[in-house]
Amino acid sequence: MAKRVLVPIADGSEEIEAVTIIDVLRRAGAEVTVAGVDKLDITALWGIRLVADVLLADCRTETYDLIALPGGGPGAKRLRDSELLTQMLIDQKREGRLYGAICASPVVVLLHHGLLNPKLATCSPNRASEIPDSAVVDSSVVVDGNCVTSRSPGTAMEFALALVAQLFGDKKATELADAMLVPSGQNARYRKTGRAHE
Repeated sequence: MAKRVLVPIADGSEEIEAVTIIDVLRRAGAEVTVAGVDKLDITALWGIRLVADVLLADCRTETYDLIALPGGGPGAKRLRDSELLTQMLIDQKREGRLYGAICASPVVVLLHHGLLNPKLATCSPNRASEIPDSAVVDSSVVVDGNCVTSRSPGTAMEFALALVAQLFGDKKATELADAMLVPSGQNARYRKTGRAHE
C-alpha cells in the first residue's frame, strides 16, 4: 500500500520548500495530498500561485504516514493558527507517525504547539534565537524519532530526501537522489537521532 503524505499550504508558504517536498515524495511513490488550510488557490511567499488538491477540512478524518510542513513566515503562521492542523499534528505525534517541518515552521508551528524537542531540531537561522537556550542543531536536517526538521529553501532537497529515507528506507532515498543527479552524499547529510520509519 502506498505511503500517504499530507502537505498543508497557505498564503505565504515558501514555494521552493512546498514544491520540493511534494515533487520528491511523489517521485518516491508516495500518495501526496496538497491541502489548502483555508482555500485552494494560494499565493506563496514570492508571489507564485499554487493550487491545492483539497481543503484541509476534507482531510479531517484521514490518516497519513507523514505530515510535512513547508516554511515561509506568513504561511507558517497560517499553519500554526489552524486548529484542525494543530490537532492533526498532535495526533500524528501521539500515534508515532512521521511529521516534519522546514525553515520557519519548526519554530512557528511545532515549537509553538509543544511538538518539538528544541535540543534535537533545526530551523531557519533567522528563527534560531527563538528556540530556548539556543539549542538549535547546526545541521541541514535533523531526525528526532518521528520528527524531522530542516533549515531553509537551500536545504529543501535534503529535507525531502530525508523524508523519503524515513518512509521508504535509505536505499530508496539514495536511488532517487542518484536519478535526480543530486550531488553525492547530499541525501545522507543529516543528523539522525532516532529510529527510521520504514
